[in-house]
Amino acid sequence: MNDFIIRKATINDSNGKGYVHYKSWIETYTGLFPDEIMEKITLERSVKLAKEHPENTYVAIVDQKIVGFACYIESRDTDLKNAGEIMAIYILNDFKNMGIGKALMKVCYKELSIFNIIAVWVLESNKKAIGFYKSEGFKKDGYSKVMYTKKTIRMIKNAT
Repeated sequence: MNDFIIRKATINDSNGKGYVHYKSWIETYTGLFPDEIMEKITLERSVKLAKEHPENTYVAIVDQKIVGFACYIESRDTDLKNAGEIMAIYILNDFKNMGIGKALMKVCYKELSIFNIIAVWVLESNKKAIGFYKSEGFKKDGYSKVMYTKKTIRMIKNAT
């Protein structure tokens, strides 16, 4: 098993973060989202987003290569008070089950410790992700919304 490093992202990580975002979307959501949505996912767009939003991000590095990342923010949900949100966590398939996801969540929890609640939105049909979040102590709270024609559900946990 490879060792990994978790550190705060910088603007210089944009290409690696963008690649992970792009590749993870293809690996995770092919078959879960309609083809017309998946066709719009491009490496160039993902790198552009990474360059525009380097803040509030941690990256996971194996052999000097970014293989995962997580982003956190104050919750965008107006019904949640004093809440943080893990708005993205992506890990390349080849590097899953190494503890990277748990390590990325841990640094996000630390950053979000000023909040009482932590929320995450997850595609309802993404059973692996829901299982991961449940293992991290998240519970479905009954709220849902539609993203790209698919239902997403909110899961929350108390900040620790």
